[in-house]
Amino acid sequence: MRKRFLSLLPSAALCLCLTACGGEKVLPTPTPQQRSQVGFYFDTVVTMQVYTDDENLLTRAQAECQKYDDLLSKTHEGSDVWNINHAQGERVAVSDETREILEKAMEYSRLSEGVFDVTVEPCVALWDFTGEGMGTLPDETALAQAADKVDWTQVDVNEEGVLLPAGMTIDLGAIAKGYITDRIADFLKAGGVESGYLNFGGNVLTIGHKPDGSEWNIGIQDPLGKRDQNIVGAARVADQAVVTSGIYERGFDLDGVRYHHILDSSTGWPVQNELAGVSIIAPDAFDADALSTTVFAMGVEEGSDFIESLEGIEAIFVTRDDTITWTSGLNDRFVLM
Repeated sequence: MRKRFLSLLPSAALCLCLTACGGEKVLPTPTPQQRSQVGFYFDTVVTMQVYTDDENLLTRAQAECQKYDDLLSKTHEGSDVWNINHAQGERVAVSDETREILEKAMEYSRLSEGVFDVTVEPCVALWDFTGEGMGTLPDETALAQAADKVDWTQVDVNEEGVLLPAGMTIDLGAIAKGYITDRIADFLKAGGVESGYLNFGGNVLTIGHKPDGSEWNIGIQDPLGKRDQNIVGAARVADQAVVTSGIYERGFDLDGVRYHHILDSSTGWPVQNELAGVSIIAPDAFDADALSTTVFAMGVEEGSDFIESLEGIEAIFVTRDDTITWTSGLNDRFVLM
């Protein structure tokens, strides 16, 4: 149920020479070489750009991406999610990573009173927002029956594994990518990276500051414009994630209605409110990923109040009539373009 794209505004790094009191030049520490690599995991394009002298680090990071893809994809037979969805009411032993993701998912389900719900998978399965069937509405009776199976309170997670009632299934698409982004950043930091960014299909995470010590400028995609070309503004961040949910990435238009992949967990139909897109800025991508979906479903007023109640989290809202608002913590960090 993935859905997002942000662009990075490029800027050059500066190397400054300092002069000591005695007149001797103190040479700056050489900036590690900028390296980048692009892959395709989690049904999305993954871009990594970091400053490192280790020419093999990004290749090893890509291998880590594949490991998580194999572990968490619902379509990979033998993955944790595949095993959970095919257990027919039996408890399934899972990895620590899967358990951590599900525990976080349950936390956001509680906070949002069910607006965020990973058990929406039976409804997701009836929609096609990217393939040959795109543009076809699901059978209303089948969708209503699928929505009856959505209930996050039935997910039992403990150290022994995960238990779902028979007939229920999960989809971690609205939260797993954020978790993986954070873990890959940890991997890169452990390899000595102090500056860089990751873009996992729009889940952007900055590592430290830019080499010149300034903040990164993250362009917020215009959900009403052309992908990759138009931005509504730019946010200054460092060591933070910026994740967007919107109606522009995956969906179709039919009889004047935009049908997109962000589903109402109570009905199985795409959320229809005033929003075209929401961008969340948070200390990590894990929280930002889950919150972007949750806040989009809430709408501007409820979503803004919800974000204002959370410490260290900010949001930018773009409505379908092209109104742009943001939470109070961004007043000096977000600039309209």
